[in-house]
Amino acid sequence: MPDISDIWIAIALTVFAGLATGLGGLVTMCVRRPSTRLLAFAMGLSAGVMTYISFMELLPEAYAAFEPLYGDRGASMRMLLAFFGGIGVIALIDWAVPEDENPHEAHTLDELSHPDSHHHLRRTGIMLALAIGIHNFPEGMATFVAALDGLDVALPIVLAIAIHNIPEGIAVYVPIYHSTGSRRKALRYTIISGLAEPVGALAGMLFLLPFWSPTVNAVSLAAVAGIMVYISFDELLPGAERHGHHHMALIGVVSGMAIMAVSLMFL
Repeated sequence: MPDISDIWIAIALTVFAGLATGLGGLVTMCVRRPSTRLLAFAMGLSAGVMTYISFMELLPEAYAAFEPLYGDRGASMRMLLAFFGGIGVIALIDWAVPEDENPHEAHTLDELSHPDSHHHLRRTGIMLALAIGIHNFPEGMATFVAALDGLDVALPIVLAIAIHNIPEGIAVYVPIYHSTGSRRKALRYTIISGLAEPVGALAGMLFLLPFWSPTVNAVSLAAVAGIMVYISFDELLPGAERHGHHHMALIGVVSGMAIMAVSLMFL
């Protein structure tokens, strides 16, 4: 069982990551039109960090925890099952959300800002807030689990998730603001959608900690890797491409991987 201080740190980190969704709304309040080049770079950076740490840190740690218990072949099999299980869970959640309101079906700023009607756009914004909240729930569990394994693993994940939550906050803020004219209401919805992450952390604490063991830890790490790889390839990279800055997104991906490669060398 992890120390109580580790549990509180894990919850605090998920709150920080979740509030980054509200930061996306706050940025939109202060800036007339967010730079699509910066958005593409940030989404690519987040994808690079998530992908690199999944394959170079989380999966090897999961294998190392499995190997003494199940041997080489058994450890590899369980690691892969947990990895693809994590992908399956987030893909199922993704499939359950209608495409028009799905945050993984990227919308450009022009699409968000020019509605067919105010009623339709408001509904889109509210549904986006709900959809992002649903998607943030497993991310909160993922952040919580990673934080229990140590800050050296958790901090890069938290930063990557926080970066990718900012464009999601923009996606909620823009349609609600344009349909209601209320900056406060739009910001409120973005913050509420991000609070699903600490709720996910609390769910992880309630359902996982009573059964915590080296095997549960290993399964959780591999599943988190699967969730982050899916988010990177399904949401972040297509979203960056939709903003029309392919090379900025690619620079972001490589930069994220390089940052993680260098930081892991010194951790």
